[in-house]
Amino acid sequence: MSVSIHIPTALRPYADRQATVEAEGGDVAELLQHLVQSHPQLRPHLFTADGQLRSFVNVYVNDEDIRYTGSERTPVKPSDTLSIIPSIAGGCCAGRCCGSHRL
Repeated sequence: MSVSIHIPTALRPYADRQATVEAEGGDVAELLQHLVQSHPQLRPHLFTADGQLRSFVNVYVNDEDIRYTGSERTPVKPSDTLSIIPSIAGGCCAGRCCGSHRL
């Protein structure tokens, strides 16, 4: 079954600049494996060297976070949409490097 996978802007260069990719699979794990087989440059951005989904990569089936619905074994159906949302880190140094800090 084909499911739409939304690729975030930061990862699109590794998916032939596509915003949405169609992939086959019965659960999230199968979809992600299909995705990285089709777009191998995505693999290091989504998975660790031992094949685990990176902790800062959040995956949603429709609007449901898979951490609460069965993780990578969350089943999918053709009408579903899978969204990959990498966490963004950063912030202010509280003036330690830029010399000023205002709230």
